[in-house]
Parts: sequence; structure tokens; C-alpha cells
Amino acid sequence: MFSLLKAVEVLEIKTQNDVEVKGIEYHSQNVTPGDLFVCIKGYKTDGHKYLAEAVKKGAVAAIVEEFQDLVGIPQVRVKNSRLAMARLSCKFFGYPTHGMKVIGITATNGKTTTAYMVERILESGGFRTGLIGTVVYKVNDHIEPSGLTTPESVDLQRIFARMIKENVSHAVMEVSSMALEMNRVDGVDYDIVTLNNVGREHIDHHGSFENYFNKKAELIRKAGAGARAVLNLDCPYARSLVDQTRAGVFTFGVESKEGFLSCRSLDLSSGRPAFSVEVQKPFCAAGKEYQPGMLLDLELTMPGYHSAYNSMMALSIGLLCGIPLPAIKEAIESFTGVERRFELIFEDDFKILDDHFANSNNINMTLETLQLMNSNNNWLVYALRGGRGVTVNRENAEAIAGWAPRLGIDEVIATLSCSHVEAKDRVAREELEIFQKVMSEAGIKVRLWEELPDAIYYTLSRVKPGDVVILAGAQGMDHGAGIALEQIKTWRPHLNNDRLFKPLEKRVAGIM
Repeated sequence: MFSLLKAVEVLEIKTQNDVEVKGIEYHSQNVTPGDLFVCIKGYKTDGHKYLAEAVKKGAVAAIVEEFQDLVGIPQVRVKNSRLAMARLSCKFFGYPTHGMKVIGITATNGKTTTAYMVERILESGGFRTGLIGTVVYKVNDHIEPSGLTTPESVDLQRIFARMIKENVSHAVMEVSSMALEMNRVDGVDYDIVTLNNVGREHIDHHGSFENYFNKKAELIRKAGAGARAVLNLDCPYARSLVDQTRAGVFTFGVESKEGFLSCRSLDLSSGRPAFSVEVQKPFCAAGKEYQPGMLLDLELTMPGYHSAYNSMMALSIGLLCGIPLPAIKEAIESFTGVERRFELIFEDDFKILDDHFANSNNINMTLETLQLMNSNNNWLVYALRGGRGVTVNRENAEAIAGWAPRLGIDEVIATLSCSHVEAKDRVAREELEIFQKVMSEAGIKVRLWEELPDAIYYTLSRVKPGDVVILAGAQGMDHGAGIALEQIKTWRPHLNNDRLFKPLEKRVAGIM
């Protein structure tokens, strides 16, 4: 244990016995004999309360912020047990990120799509890849559902260690603001860090937008001199970090022409972006030189204006990793997207789109693309964001209210998704009230359903040919696609099952 403790700043040790540590654990129910138990003070509970239980299960030592009485194992007091767990985990697993190229992706919107696209590009370049994100964790061909956008530090380092064991050369990781605040990614050795956009999200948790941005910005500001930072110049917050990092900066823009890459002749008439990427300034990436005027034409399969930004970010990362342009082009153009990110799940006489509507920026981009699509009537089924506070729900409602008149929407079908969310995602009274208040002030009718299936059945029973339905909302709408397609099958039994349910084949949301 004492050799492991060299990774952290120890304030004091109670019972100075050296013991063999066989693992690190922070959840008392998961402790096994020989574990070092880390007492974490969370938002809902305090791990110190469960130290006695951890000892009964075989914990041989504990990391604490406050010594606990009547505990017969060594206790190591530190200032911040989350930070200590991150550093101890890095050392325990042998600093696995030093042995691979790690790409950290952050943004308010598009982290998941960009991460998946980058992983596809790296695979097309012949690399063995790993992926850590909101939807799944992937190590080569092994995939399992994820619990958090960015896992707790010990779980994260365990995944990285597994990647090293399986000869993964490139790992792509979504990095959330919560992970940065909670020290989950401390000690990760990044080779490339990125920031695509910053919008308003988790404001109630972080206290202010400024605090939220500063947490996001840590990924860029703390990057080492040997790393590369990829920034979207169209986002003023990402642009502001160009001179605030030791990393070598690589920039792009869809509208801006000041970066290394820019977008030309963007066409969104079909809803799917087609455009050219032009080199604006000379640069060298992975030993290859690129000169101004060089072009790459792209026609995306993914719909949405935001897809242009995500693909340009992925293209930039691919270039920095030395992937040939033809392989990057093929990977981007064949990429069909990520579940619940403006996903077209039904396309017959009417269309159904599935989108997670996580925050106001996401909503604005999604509804801007919807405005460009041909439709007779637009139907919005919206699952309120439970557990995210008044601010996010007010801003989401304001975004919806702003677009509703332009989309011909005078009624929002809203749902609390009571039976389809965990306790942490249940809609609080004040969250519902602020949503209803904004809608009322905008003159938009709200038809509220407690249960998700009722809201979807109501909508589908009124849809006519040429209409578009959006199943919108984060955790509350995760089961929406399955419910909608099952209902369509009931009404149209002649439809081919394989074709109808194809969007659910590899789905994680709502299936686990």
C-alpha cells in the first residue's frame, strides 16, 4: 500500500500497517477481499457511512477525508478523496494511457456522434480502437452499455488497462463537464483534445454558465505541450481558448475562413449536408503537408446542420492521426449516425425522427434542420428533462417555443415518462411548472401525459401522410422508438419486420 500512496498527497495515516492492495473500490457493495476502499462524498450520500460495511466485505485499507471510529483497518486521510482515487487508479493500473494515443472529445452537443465517427475513421485507417462514451464502452470488437458519459476514475483506468492488454493503439473518449469537475479524468495522458461547441447545460449543477464553461475549458487549458487541441472557430468559447493552451492548436470552421480548414458550398436542401472542405492555411499532420486550396468533397448520410460541424471535427482528428484522405472520406460518408441523434427511425408515408433534445443548443440545431425538410405537419412529442433543474427546463422550453411558430406547431405533446425513467431522472414539480409557464406565455398548448406510451399513441393516431413526428427528450424518451415502432406494427401488420425494426438492431437506449 505504501508504494501506491506515493501517487497522492497524504495528510495523515491512522494505523500505519502496510498491506497488499488487490483492487480499488468506491462502492461498498462491490468490495472484494483485498480492496482499498475509497470513501467519496457524493451529492446524495457519503461513502464514509459505508466504511464499516466495506471492512466486513474484506477491505484492507481506506482512503478517507475524515477518520472514522471503530474501524480496524489502516485509514489514509487526504484532502480530496475523488482526486486521490483518480491518481491511485492511474498508478495501480500502470498508467495505461501512456501506452496509447488518447483522444478526448468535449462539447455541449455532438460529443457522442463525433466520438463514434472518429472511431470509425481510425478503424478505417487500420488501427485497433477503443471507445468510451455515453452509449457504450468498446474495446476492439467487444461492446457493453455504458453507465456514465465518462466513468468514475477507477472504472476508467480499468477500461484503459484492458485496452492495453488487447493491444488497442487509439482510444476515443467523451469527456463531460461533470467528469472534469469530479476528477474522473485526472491523470489521463491525452494526445488530442477537442472542443466543438459550448451551450447551456448542467447550469444548476455547476452554479453558473461561467463555471460550466471553465470546466469544459479545463480539457484544453490543461493539455500538455506535446498534445494537439482542435477548436471550432465558429464557437466563440472554443475560439477564446486558442491562446490558452500549451497544446499545438488546430482550427476549423463551417462559417469562419480563418482556420486551417473551412467549409464551402454547404447544401442542406435534402436535410443531409453536402459540402467541400478546403485547406485555408498550410499545415503538417503526421508527416504529411497540406497546402491551401486542397479540397475534399463530402456528402453525409447523417441529417442535420450540426452534422457538418461534427464531421469537420472528425476529419481534423483523422488528419492529425495520419489517416489517408480517401479512408477518412469513406468513413465519414458511410457513417449513418448514433442512436437518438436526429435519427430517422421510420420513413414511409410519414417520418419519425428520434432526438435526445438534451439542451437548448441541441434543440435549436435539430429544429433548424427540421425547418429545411419537406413536411405537411410537424408533431413534437417531448419528454421533459427530469433531474436537470429549472434553468435547463426553462431554456429548453424557450427554444421549443421559439421554433414552434416557424414549424407550424401549436400543440406540444409532453410526457413525464413516469414508468420509463429512474429516480434520478424523474421530473420535479418545479421543472414541470417552468415548462408549462413558458409554453403558456408563448401561446402554445401543452397536452401532458404522465406515461410515455400514451403520449406516443395519441400522436401516431393523428399523423397523416407527409407529416413528420419528432420523439424528443433525453432519458425520458429512450424507450420511445421501440414503443412507436411496435405500435406501427400493430396498425400495419403487413410491414416487413426486419425493415421496420432495423433502427433498433444495435440500440442500447431503452433496451437494457
